[in-house]
This record gives sequence, structure tokens and C-alpha cells, in this order.
Amino acid sequence: MALASAATQRPGTTRTLLKGADGAGTVRRTVLPGGLRVVTETLPTVRSATFGIWVGVGSRDETPQLNGATHYLEHLLFKGTERRSALDISAALDAVGGEMNAFTAKENTCYYARVLDTDLPLAIDVVCDMLTGSLIRPEDVEAERGVILEEMAMAEDDPGDVVHDLFAKVIFGTGPLGRPILGTQETVRSLTRDQIANFFHRRYKPEHLVVAAAGNLDHRKVVRQVERAFAPLLAKSEALPTEARRGVKVLRTAGRVEVLNRSTEQAHLVLGVPGVPRHDDRRWAMGVLNAALGGGMSSRLFQEVREKRGLAYSVYSYSSSYADSGLFGIYAGCQPKRVEEVLRICREELAKVVAEGITEEELARAIGQISGSTVLGMEDTGSLMNRIGKAELSYGHHLSVDDMLARIAAVTLDDVHEVARDVLGAYRPSLALIGPITDKRAAKLADLLA
Repeated sequence: MALASAATQRPGTTRTLLKGADGAGTVRRTVLPGGLRVVTETLPTVRSATFGIWVGVGSRDETPQLNGATHYLEHLLFKGTERRSALDISAALDAVGGEMNAFTAKENTCYYARVLDTDLPLAIDVVCDMLTGSLIRPEDVEAERGVILEEMAMAEDDPGDVVHDLFAKVIFGTGPLGRPILGTQETVRSLTRDQIANFFHRRYKPEHLVVAAAGNLDHRKVVRQVERAFAPLLAKSEALPTEARRGVKVLRTAGRVEVLNRSTEQAHLVLGVPGVPRHDDRRWAMGVLNAALGGGMSSRLFQEVREKRGLAYSVYSYSSSYADSGLFGIYAGCQPKRVEEVLRICREELAKVVAEGITEEELARAIGQISGSTVLGMEDTGSLMNRIGKAELSYGHHLSVDDMLARIAAVTLDDVHEVARDVLGAYRPSLALIGPITDKRAAKLADLLA
């Protein structure tokens, strides 16, 4: 069953959301004054713990002028606080063999550390200090600007990554979901210290934060330490837990083609359509459809494109969901001369699944694949922290593992066929392509998709 939402929980209270056998797998949530949520999963049999702070802000929450500010801020919070220098932050975790990192996505940001269970108090202290005491000094902004520009240059050297940003732009246009997480050269060069600091103070509020921890831990001790670290911020806020408001209209396009002509050995392409939002119940069927179509070595696309014809080394499909929209894409990397043939096969497979759905055998295999990967993906404390943190931030409630497996197992052939017709069949596929493709050939590709 779906476990109770934080919206129904009074600040200052704790709830047990899931009770595990002998305490293992017990999930608890405490809502602190100011709307800050602390969610933990206890695993007494392990010797590690992962602590993270999730922020309900991502690149889609930026204005065009601030594109890249969320990722820029992620870098800056490692540069020093009132209590620690940048070296102090990294040395504290290195000294105990811990791992520390962060990532920025379209709709959230996460800062985390994985340590031995005995060093969890240190991890909590350091990560909380970064979120509450960062200085965001002008000199750090300038120093990190060069680092981010180098990161962008490194990403640009990998067309297999860049093509996914291009595909998002093709589907969502210049809207928030279509802009790159890293920003552009122009926006990163122009962002000022005041712009980034104002963005930080406006967005990083307790009601938009979720603290998540998993491993050999005591929930009450984690809560007490977090409450002490955030005390000044909590005292200033009477807000309740809330999801970041995203009122920007999502633009969806169909049948668009965008080609970047580059002298690469391979052509990298993504063919696809808008997908389902994360709150859409069809996401379970979409997951099964994705697994059957391009989710593994036995999938249709892998068999047809790689195994039978040898047209590509890497070919797969993927589904991404956001608050109010999503993406479904097919990626392939192939020799430039084979682009048309690969596209033809991909379009044929899309048309088949829209017209006929999948077989009983494919359904069983896809359900087994997703079920197994779901459970195996929860074998370490980092994965568990990610699961409970993202669930709390994105949905406000939790599903037990058994409930997730039951929902996956309940998907029927009719469910898969319906989502294939309603999603994959609703739009003419759009195409993003990077490779040595002339304008004349790009125009022919557009005709091919018409």
C-alpha cells in the first residue's frame, strides 16, 4: 500500500512508515518545525550508512537567464562554510574512507556522503554544514566558473551524452525541461555571485528539503543532529512540507528533427515522443513496455538492430518522468551511412508495438527483469537512501518493496498495449541526431519521419 503522506503529518511528530522484520528495513519519517522532513531506513546488519539532503529544485526551476545556476550552486556548496574550508570538507570524509558527492537533475538536487556506520555523525555534520553555512564567496564563484566550463567542454566531447540534451530540446523546445542542466557557455559566463546567492536563499528552504539516511543508524539520533544543524532556519519558518511549484507550461512537439553536423566516427541518434508524468498510473505499464522494447539484450530493439543485423553496438530505449510530463526515447550509435536503416527499423518496431502490443513471453520477461533489477538495486545503503529520499521529495509518500513488485506484476498485456497506443502512438516521433550529416541529408531524414 502507499504509505502516509507528509502533508497529513503534524510538525514535531514521527511516524513509522514501514516496519521490517527484526528492525531491518524499518522506514520512519519525522517532520520538523518549518517543514523539514527526515526519513530513514534502518539496516542493523550492515556496517555502513549513507546520508543525503534532497532539494526540490532543479534546472527546470531556473529562468532562461539563470540556466545552469542550480548546477553552479552544487559546485559552490563544496567550496567552504563559516566552519570549514573546501579542503576541510573533503579531508573530513577522506580521513575516514568516506565518499562524498552531489548531483543536479531537472527537478531536484542531492548532496550525500557514504561512510562507516560509526562515522555517520561526521557525515551528517559536514553535509548539513554545507547546506546551512556555505559562504558562496565571489572568489569561489570565479574560480568554479572555469571548472564548470571545463566540465561542459568534457561533456561536449561525448556526443553520446550530448544527443540526449538535444533530444530534450527537440521535445520541449526552449522551455525549462528543454534547457541543459549544466547551462550554456553564455549563461555560465554571465552568472554573478548575487544571482546565485539569491537563488540559493530563495529556493533552499526547509519546506523544500528532505533529509534521507539509510544503514545501521538510530532514527532519533539522526533527527536530533539534523534539528540542531538546521535550528536557525527552522526557527524562521512556519511552512509545511511542500513540492516546489512549477507553473510553467510544458511545450510538447511532434515530428521535429534537429541535426548537429559533427565530424564523428559514429552517428548518435535519439528517436522518441513525449512520455508520461511521474504521477501517472500508466508509468508501471510504461516501464514494462520500455523493458520489452529496448531494456535489455533480449529486447526487440537489441535483437533487431544489433543481433540480427549488426547495425549498432549500443541500442536501447528509456523512459523519463517529470512532474507534469515525460520522455520516451530510443538511442542508437551507428555508422553514419546506416542512419536511415536504423531509423527505419526503430520506426517499424514502434509501429508494431502500437498496433499489436507485446507477447505473453515478452510481458513475463519484462516483468521479471524489472522486478529483479528493482530488488537488486536496493542492495546497498546508497541506493536505499536514494529511493526513500526521492520518493519523499517527488511523491510525498512511500511504497513498500512488496507493493512495488505487486504493481509491476499486475501489469497486463492490455495495459501495455493501451500505453503504447496512447503515448507512442499519440505523436509523430521526433529525432535528435549528432554526426557527419549534411543539411541536404538532414532534410531527407525529416521527410522520412513525416
